[in-house]
Amino acid sequence: MHHFHYTNDELYCEDVPLRTLADQVGTPCYVYSHATLHHHFTVFDGAFVSIPHLTCFALKANSNLAILSLFASMGAGVDIVSGGELFRARKAGIPADRVVYSGVGKTTEEIDYALKEGILMFNIESPQELEAINARAVKLGCRARISLRVNPDVDPKTHPYIATGMKKSKFGIDVDSALKSYERAKTLENVEIVGVSCHIGSQLTDMTPFVDALKRLRLLISRLDELGIGIRYLDLGGGLGITYDQESPPNPRDYARALLQELQGLSCTLIFEPGRVIVGNAGALLTQVLYTKTTQSKSFVIVDAAMNDLVRPSLYGSYHQIQPLRKKEREIQIVDVVGPICESGDFLARDRNLPMVESGDRLAVMSAGAYGFTMSSNYNSRPRAPEVLVKGDRFYVVRKRETWEDLICSESIPDFLRNGA
Repeated sequence: MHHFHYTNDELYCEDVPLRTLADQVGTPCYVYSHATLHHHFTVFDGAFVSIPHLTCFALKANSNLAILSLFASMGAGVDIVSGGELFRARKAGIPADRVVYSGVGKTTEEIDYALKEGILMFNIESPQELEAINARAVKLGCRARISLRVNPDVDPKTHPYIATGMKKSKFGIDVDSALKSYERAKTLENVEIVGVSCHIGSQLTDMTPFVDALKRLRLLISRLDELGIGIRYLDLGGGLGITYDQESPPNPRDYARALLQELQGLSCTLIFEPGRVIVGNAGALLTQVLYTKTTQSKSFVIVDAAMNDLVRPSLYGSYHQIQPLRKKEREIQIVDVVGPICESGDFLARDRNLPMVESGDRLAVMSAGAYGFTMSSNYNSRPRAPEVLVKGDRFYVVRKRETWEDLICSESIPDFLRNGA
């Protein structure tokens, strides 16, 4: 459910006509619906109201400060994977004791920052990381709260680039190795074991992998209990999918019902790390048609948004619905929607049935709220798009459009080059 809709053939976000927004802000432009963000978080978090839990938004999905601030006001925590994400979370008002730090490559600087902030826990992904975090805690004279990210070897049946819970994945520690690492952690004075963590992948549309992973985690928790290691938090990660095209993922209530059946008798506080399911369908990327072009074998719609703005189609072959900001009765044609980037892989859609468009028409690339702006870049020296938050009949620019000057503000030319040497 989202708040993008047509009224009198005009596409709106809540009560704002997107054509008006595009006129004032320009394209390309990311647009987010406040009502959708609020609703999706409320539904997900509310599905687990009967048990102790913490919903930690996966910040990598969308890291805009305004969106993080909204979730902070609703009692959310965050799942982070870098020091920069921790910085963003704290600036947005997320309390440190609602921060879970995942990721396989935490640096010394990032570990120290998280220890000083007093985050809820580190999700440790290797024995060497355990030793590194303990060493930094010793150096800083504090204790690090930790869980181990366990790799349960469950096939999430998703795109291989976003499958994270199988043996061949770089993420996590297998169950047998995890037991040894927990025993090692128990001997370290500057480490406090508080949890077990697991995340098997992203854009899952079937409940079976979640349930299989949970069953394996329960067995691990029982074995840890036999070793005298008590677990206070069970972090089940995220990964619940959304509808981009024809997918039928379980809704949060069905997801909760299936998990709660497997959690009977377990006294842990649950941690969830939803990302895409909260923000994915709450956002769209607006773009303008620059040109149309027909060759002997293809028809192209060339727009001002590109793979640097939304890389998911190029990276994953992912599908995003594309809708006109104004509906018109026009012939349907099969086209590739492509951008200005100098790469053959620069496309937003391939072989797509779309009404015929003309230069100046605007389109909305839907379901772009997750992994859209956060994965954008300045490739081809293209300024990144602005981000806009719509609430009711008003909109707010929550990240301004970059300029050409912004592209070079951190660069310098050494004097020997300026002097012609």
